[in-house]
Amino acid sequence: MALLSDSRDILPIHRKILAFTFIGWIFDFYDLLLLTFVVSSTSLVKDLALSGRETGVLLGTALGFTAVGGLVGGALADRYGRKPLLMITILVYSIGTLASGMAIGFWSLLVARAVTGIGVGGEWAVAHALVGETVPPHVRGRYGSYLQSGSAFARFFATMVGNLLAPIIGWRQAFMLSAAPALIVVLIRREMPESDVWLASVRSGISSRLGYAAALGRMIAPALRRTTAAAFTVTTMNMAAYWFKTIWLPTYLHETRGLTLGDVTWLLLMDQIGSIVRYVTFGYSSDYFGRRPSFTAFSILKAVGLAMITLGWNLAGGYTTTLFVFMFLVGVGEGNWGCIGPLINEVFPTEVRAAALGIIYNVARGVQFLAPVVISMVAARTTFGAGIALAVPFALLAAATVWLLPETKGVRLIGTETAVRAAS
Repeated sequence: MALLSDSRDILPIHRKILAFTFIGWIFDFYDLLLLTFVVSSTSLVKDLALSGRETGVLLGTALGFTAVGGLVGGALADRYGRKPLLMITILVYSIGTLASGMAIGFWSLLVARAVTGIGVGGEWAVAHALVGETVPPHVRGRYGSYLQSGSAFARFFATMVGNLLAPIIGWRQAFMLSAAPALIVVLIRREMPESDVWLASVRSGISSRLGYAAALGRMIAPALRRTTAAAFTVTTMNMAAYWFKTIWLPTYLHETRGLTLGDVTWLLLMDQIGSIVRYVTFGYSSDYFGRRPSFTAFSILKAVGLAMITLGWNLAGGYTTTLFVFMFLVGVGEGNWGCIGPLINEVFPTEVRAAALGIIYNVARGVQFLAPVVISMVAARTTFGAGIALAVPFALLAAATVWLLPETKGVRLIGTETAVRAAS
């Protein structure tokens, strides 16, 4: 029986799958980011009597627990299916966000952020596995980028709610309102199909045999060990480049550079505009030129932009049109995230694909819980700008290490064996 990915045309069902996973990813990432903004724009720190170190720990907690979500969620999706795990993870991160609005102190908010992180970590892997397995190979790069572009919309919503709405309605109401996306689970259950590639894997007896330990064992066994190490390395470098920039950036712009919250919002909006451009252009680039050269080019663009908005602030002229151009470059450069989902999809077989996506992406993201702490330590000795500038070498390392992986443009994914090269 023909698979959905065998179609040469983009079908309505492909668009429906993308739409549901896209919305889930938007609010997944939005819930992860929201605390970053409300810390500097509301009375949260004062209301909960948080110290600077406690604030840094809270900013990193959800990141750290995304690793837990990725470890568990991806493996469960390989065993029980993509669709049910997508619904469960959306519910989990929504519950965590709701609980964040009810926090009464450091420890209760810590637990709420941990729950949010678990849900966030599981959702990304399941969404990318579902899209990667159902769309035709010749557009997988584009569809992976379209799905990843939800992070740009997530940052836009987090910026607007965190900087403009939360100061008016309060941080508790902002968190509680942000739990509403849980309602999409009803539509997913009724309207979205299961991955037919995963179903083929179940029929062949592969996915049903592999539990979490077995999936992890396959990933570190000799046949996949090098692939696992290379994929983890490039993802970790790219994660560091992103989170060293993102977590403290609103605080850096507002407190260190003295910009008003309105000015910060406009500058971050330019980053988000660049993000939307990046995902569209990266998707076409990776499907035409290949995953690796496109990833490297976009990573270098990001490094240049990051260097100028931190160490090169004065050279750029401060809050000027030139700075907006470099912030736009940062946004465009982060289009390289459109490569990670399709690339991991294409280098791992079906029986461990969701586990690999979840483990690699979220363990790489989980270790970034150290980023806010490291930056605050560097800032105490020098400046916030110097701490955030640590993202630059990580971006360049990501550009180099992606070449440790094979080029996978045009790979066809099937349910009974490892991915194979599509006929040209």
